[in-house]
Amino acid sequence: MSEEEVIRQSQAACDALSAEDDGLKREVLTHAGNRWSLGIVHTLGSAGKLRHAEIGRRLEGVTQRMLTRSLRQLERDGLIVRFDHGEVPPRVDYELTPLGRSFLARMVPLWTWLLENADGFRAARVRFDGENRSGEA
Repeated sequence: MSEEEVIRQSQAACDALSAEDDGLKREVLTHAGNRWSLGIVHTLGSAGKLRHAEIGRRLEGVTQRMLTRSLRQLERDGLIVRFDHGEVPPRVDYELTPLGRSFLARMVPLWTWLLENADGFRAARVRFDGENRSGEA
């Protein structure tokens, strides 16, 4: 399929969305596409079922609060499932759902495209920053 056909198909899909569906799309993409949520989905996709602390260790820089918040949002949207084993001390595991695996499978081509075009993004930023600096003088 050509880029033009993809764009037309995308526009048709957007035009067919109800206001409720459009709001849902925006909400899910906003939080599911953030740094930590993508990291969680990727981590669970590659490692399988993990405990909260193990996910945190694999995501360098994430705070406990942000990890918990991201996990709850992903669970709310059905991308991950939480298993509470009802033990003392508490033991809770997280795992991708089929919906979460589907989301991850669709993100991989985007990540690949971003990496393939990283030099182009960097060059565009240098060009933009240079043009804007010279215009400020």
